[in-house]
Amino acid sequence: MFALVDCNNFYASCERVFQPQFRNTPIAILSNNDGCVIARSDEAKAIGLPMGAPAFKYKAFFKENNIQVFSSNYPLYGDMSSRVMNILQQFSPDVEVYSIDEAFLVLNTIENDNLKELGHEIRNRILQWTGLPTSVGIASTKALSKVANKIARKFPEKTGGTFVIDSDEKRTKALKWTKIKDVWGIGRQLQKRLTQQNIHTAYDFTQLSDAWVKNNFSITELNLKKDLEGVVTLTLEDDHPVKKSIATTRSFENTYTDIKDIKERVATFANSCSEKLRDQNSSCNMLIILLQSSRFEKNTPSYKNSITVVLPYATNSSLTIAKYATKAVTQIFKKGINYKRAGVIVTGLVTTDNHQLDMFESENPKHKPLMKTIDNLNKKYGGNKLKLANQDLEKTWKMRQEHLSKQYTTQFNEILIIK
Repeated sequence: MFALVDCNNFYASCERVFQPQFRNTPIAILSNNDGCVIARSDEAKAIGLPMGAPAFKYKAFFKENNIQVFSSNYPLYGDMSSRVMNILQQFSPDVEVYSIDEAFLVLNTIENDNLKELGHEIRNRILQWTGLPTSVGIASTKALSKVANKIARKFPEKTGGTFVIDSDEKRTKALKWTKIKDVWGIGRQLQKRLTQQNIHTAYDFTQLSDAWVKNNFSITELNLKKDLEGVVTLTLEDDHPVKKSIATTRSFENTYTDIKDIKERVATFANSCSEKLRDQNSSCNMLIILLQSSRFEKNTPSYKNSITVVLPYATNSSLTIAKYATKAVTQIFKKGINYKRAGVIVTGLVTTDNHQLDMFESENPKHKPLMKTIDNLNKKYGGNKLKLANQDLEKTWKMRQEHLSKQYTTQFNEILIIK
C-alpha cells in the first residue's frame, strides 16, 4: 500500500506555527521580491484571493479583507519540510519526497492491519512534533493515494484527515467523484483532449480501452490509467534524479542599469548552478545566459535577450562557469535599459567521472579540490559563507522582502522567545 502525506496550506501553516495569532486569519504568501501570491490559506481562498495575484494591485484588497501578508521565508519552510520528512522515515524506510510539502510512503500491510489508524498516527505525530496539519491518503497505488488524499483534505470532519481506499467499491466511488482535471498527471492540454472524448471524471478515464489510450496518447497515460485501476505501474522514484539541465533565474530587488551590478548577479547565479552540478556529480558543456528588462515599466525601453556559450571543456567549477557567464552577459548588455531579471542555465550535462577529454584544453587541476573544500565548509557552516570575489559578500539573493518573518529554526539570533 502507498500513503501520500500532504501538509495543509504548508507555507501559511509554517507561519502559524510560530505566530498562532494568525490561525484563523486569511494569509497570503508572496513570491520572490514580493511579486505575486504563490500560496493562500483556506480563509484567503474563501474570500476570493486568486493564485498569482500581483501584490501591488491587491494592496487595497489585502487591507479590506484583513489578509496577513508574508514574504516567502524559504529557510523556514525548507527546515520545517525536513523535519516532516524525518518523521515520515519512522513509519517507512521507503519514502519519496515528492515536493516540499508532500511525500509518498510504502506501507507494510502485514505490520499495519489498521491503515486508517496508522494514517491518524502519522498525522498526530507530525502535528505534535512540528505543529503542522496534514492530510493522509492511503491506497494500493500512487495515483489512487493522490485521490484518497484529496478526499481526506476535502472532507476533514468525515475522514479525520485520513482516507483509505481499500476496496473496489471505494475506488469506484472515489474515481466518480474526482474530476478529470484534478487527476494527478492530467495537465490542461490532456484535459481538453479527454473532455472532447466526453471524459469528465477519473472513472470515465479508466473505462477507456488500454489500446485506445496507448494509441492516442502514450505509455505514460496508459500507466496512469492502470494505476487508477489499482494495478501498480508507478513506483517510488529516486530522491535525487539526475537533471538534464539546471537553471537559476531570479528577478532583482530593484531595476539595474549598471553592468557591474548585473555581472555580480550573474556570477551569483552561475555559482548556484555550479554547486548543483557538483551535488549530482555532473559537469556542463554549455551555458545559456538570460537578460530581461522590467515588464511592468511602460515608459521605458523593453529588452529581452539570451546568449549561448559552448565551453572548451566540461566543467562544474564555479570559477570557470562564473568567468564565462559574466563575460557572456556583457555581450548582450545594452545601455539605457532598466534590467529586472537575469538567469544562468547550464546544459549539455555529463557525468563528471566519465566524459570526453580534450587533448589541448582542460580544467585547472586545482579547481576540483578547491570546489570540494568550499562545498564542505558551506555545508558545515551554512549560509554560503565562502563565495567568489565578484559576488556580493553580504547577501546571496537580493530580494525585496518587506513582509519577511523570522527564521525561527535556522538562525540562532531569531529563535522564538517565550515570555
